[in-house]
Amino acid sequence: MIQPAERLTKVSEYYFSRKLKEVAQMNAEGKDVISLAIGSPDMPPSEQTVNKLCEVAHDPSAHGYQPTMGTPELRQAMAGFYKRWYGVSLDPAKEVLPLIGSKEGILHVTLAFVNPGDEVLVPNPGYPTYTSLSKILGAKVVNYNLKPENGWQPDFDELEGMDLSRVKLMWTNYPNMPTGAPARMDTYERLVGFARRHDIVVVNDNPYSFILNDKPLSLLQVPGAKDCCIEFNSMSKSHNMPGWRVGLCATNAEFISWILKVQSNIESGTFRGIQLAAAEAYNNSAEWHREYNIETYARRRRLAEQIMVALGCTYDEQQVGMFLWGRIPDKYNHVEELTERVLHEARVFITPGFIFGSNGERYIRISLCAKEDKIREALHRIQTLI
Repeated sequence: MIQPAERLTKVSEYYFSRKLKEVAQMNAEGKDVISLAIGSPDMPPSEQTVNKLCEVAHDPSAHGYQPTMGTPELRQAMAGFYKRWYGVSLDPAKEVLPLIGSKEGILHVTLAFVNPGDEVLVPNPGYPTYTSLSKILGAKVVNYNLKPENGWQPDFDELEGMDLSRVKLMWTNYPNMPTGAPARMDTYERLVGFARRHDIVVVNDNPYSFILNDKPLSLLQVPGAKDCCIEFNSMSKSHNMPGWRVGLCATNAEFISWILKVQSNIESGTFRGIQLAAAEAYNNSAEWHREYNIETYARRRRLAEQIMVALGCTYDEQQVGMFLWGRIPDKYNHVEELTERVLHEARVFITPGFIFGSNGERYIRISLCAKEDKIREALHRIQTLI
């Protein structure tokens, strides 16, 4: 009798993969569900980005295999992006590596640094893929707490008191998803010191630094960070390109060579048109970023705040990023009492915080990736229901 690999017993189907089937069925029944759940930007890339893609696609010589490490044009643009926005110098030939999105980076970095049975520090709450891919690859997940009383920043006293002897990687994510906690330079500095003291590679996943944020920060701004840290950045959020699957990994040359050894045995590089168009997108103006990443999301955020109020939830006004994270009223025994009622009676899909870990069990997350009229309609439905 054929059985699946044992590793599949360690994970379940991704929450959104499962739940979107239910939403699709509701829509097929004519229920017109408004989704405020997933962070998939609904706005287009810049015009010059799309034009470059079309231009290269019409070139008969552009359709062959591409170098796994990416085209020189893309690596140069990535390094230029880091210098322009973060003041971080990267050698485009040795210290930056294009990724087919950050999920690929999580896989490749774990394969490059972690042996089966080694331990990986994962934030609670945190992006579920840090946990699921670690388990699939045979690593032991050790959660560390993020709590509201600490501004959803790591508790370094708690971390120092843990047995870290088998820990190889620590996943961090600032600006934080799902909590919206902003990046702090003092947190970055403490993370670099922590990595050095314990010979742990800290990986900061940094796709949200431009969303509702005037001063984007990078972990690599800390002196010496490249020696012991890795940073991912993604074009999905900041450049309205989630379906393009373009991200980057930045660190020292040796770490890049190890990750490339894994990557080159798994994939064969992205279509040249996507790479050159992505390089063009990295030159988007400050005005473009302000219009799409700040002004548009600010208008949507004000509506999402009204939804939180209508639901009786509390939230931190200092949040950044493309979600709004709020604590549910005490009258609910479980967050799904609220989210399931809102889904099936108001026909609005919002995310229950438990999917991000136990510290998210009393929270909901609202995505800002919907047009204002849709968010306004969701608000009206929820106000009518409540």
